[in-house]
Amino acid sequence: NIFMALAWYGHLKLQQTGVSSHWPLIGVIAFSWGIAFFEYCCQVPANRIGFQGNGGPFSLVQLKVVQECISLIVFALIANIMFQGETLKWNHLLAFVFIIAAVYLVFK
Repeated sequence: NIFMALAWYGHLKLQQTGVSSHWPLIGVIAFSWGIAFFEYCCQVPANRIGFQGNGGPFSLVQLKVVQECISLIVFALIANIMFQGETLKWNHLLAFVFIIAAVYLVFK
């Protein structure tokens, strides 16, 4: 999820620093796809191994909900590290609590 968060939002930080300010949109997309490739190299095998249909312990819904929860945690960390001006507010934290509750409920 670190790779995907960097693919989706890293180009924004590069733009802020002036590195990619003049890149055409197709260049930004290619850069992001290059980073996202590593996410797929990890996520696709993990889903295949973890899926009940392949002998793993998790249903499709469980895999997705856990992935989304991890993705949001990683995003929050990256946003706070890379984008110092972005702060988490009480409503964001409450939303994370509800997401954790969703993970709990999907495993019931």
